[in-house]
Amino acid sequence: MFAVLLGGNGLLGTALLLSPDISRLFSQQSEQVMEAYEDRIAQLRVEVDRLHSRSYAQAGDINLQLQELSQQQQVLLEQHQLVRALVDKAGELGIEPATLAQSGEVDTPVALATPATASGNPDIGATAASVSRMMDETQSAMASIAETAITRTDSIVSELSDLGIRLTLPDPDDGVGGPLLPPQDGTEASPMVDDANAVLTALVRYKAARDGIDSAPVHMPITGNFRRSSGFGNRTDPFSGGRAFHSGLDFAAPSGSAVLSAGKGVVTFVGERSGYGKTVEVTHGNGLVTRYGHLSGYLSVEGQAVNTGTPIAKVGSTGRSTGPHLHFEVRKNDTAVNPQVFLSAGDRLVRLFEAS
Repeated sequence: MFAVLLGGNGLLGTALLLSPDISRLFSQQSEQVMEAYEDRIAQLRVEVDRLHSRSYAQAGDINLQLQELSQQQQVLLEQHQLVRALVDKAGELGIEPATLAQSGEVDTPVALATPATASGNPDIGATAASVSRMMDETQSAMASIAETAITRTDSIVSELSDLGIRLTLPDPDDGVGGPLLPPQDGTEASPMVDDANAVLTALVRYKAARDGIDSAPVHMPITGNFRRSSGFGNRTDPFSGGRAFHSGLDFAAPSGSAVLSAGKGVVTFVGERSGYGKTVEVTHGNGLVTRYGHLSGYLSVEGQAVNTGTPIAKVGSTGRSTGPHLHFEVRKNDTAVNPQVFLSAGDRLVRLFEAS
C-alpha cells in the first residue's frame, strides 16, 4: 500500500506540474517550454504504466480507475500533438494563443500533498481531474487560435471590401466528398480531430486573406525623408492660380529617392504621360491601377512582376511640377479615386497585426 501511495503521489505531482508549463507555452514561450511539456507528459505515461504493472485486486475498482486515467492521458498526448502543430502553423502567421492560466486556479508546484482516500488508497480521481483540466487548457488554446484567425480574416475582408476589392477565400467544404451511406453506430469522427480541422481551416482562410492584402495598393509608395505636399481633390493650381482638380497625393522628397510599388502587381506602363512627365503604372487586379508620376528615372520595365515595396522608380520633377516630389495616384476602372482611403486602410490593417 505504501508503494501505491508513492505511485499515486508521483502521478498527481507530475500532472500538477504540467499546468504551469502549458500556461507559459501560451504566453509566447518557445521550443524549450514545448519540449519540457512533452517530457512531463512522457513522465506521466511512465507513472501510469508503472501503476498498471502492479496488482491492486485488494483496492476494489482502482484498476478500472487506472484504466480510465490511462485513456485520459493518451487523449491528452494526442491533443497536445495537435495543438503543437497548430501553434507552429499559427506562429508562422503571427498568431500567438492567448495566456490561459490567468485566474490563479491552476495548481502550482508547491501544492504537492499526497491525495488519498479514507482507506489509504491514492486519490486517482484528483489526478484524473488535473489531467482533465490540462485537456481543457489545450482545447482553449485551439479556440484562441481559431478566434484570432477568424477575427483578423473578417477585418481584412471588411477593409478590402470597402475599397471594392473582393477576396476569394477557401471554402471549408472544398475538397471533401464520398458516397452517401447510412450512419453506423460507434464510428463517429473524433471531436478533437474535428476541432483541430476547424482551427486549421480558420488559419488557411486567414493566410489567403493576408495574401490578398499584398495585392491591394494600400501600402506607402515612399519611405525616408518625405512630406505630404498636396492632397486629392480640388485645389489652387500652382501654375494658373485657379481652381483645379488634383487626381492624387503629392509627396515632396529629395530627387532620386526610391519609389515603391504600393502593392503586388505587374508593371504595365513605363514612359512619359502629358502633365505627369516620366511615369510608371502598376496593375493590381480588381480594376485597380497605381500611377507614379514626375519621376527622374525608372527602376522597372513593362511586364515586370512586382511585390509590395519593390523599388520601381526614382523621385523627380519631370512634367508639370514645381519641384522634386512623387505624384501617387490610384485609378479604379480608369477613374482616379482618393489614394488616402487606400493608405488609411493599410494603416488600420498594420495596427491590427501590431496589436496582437
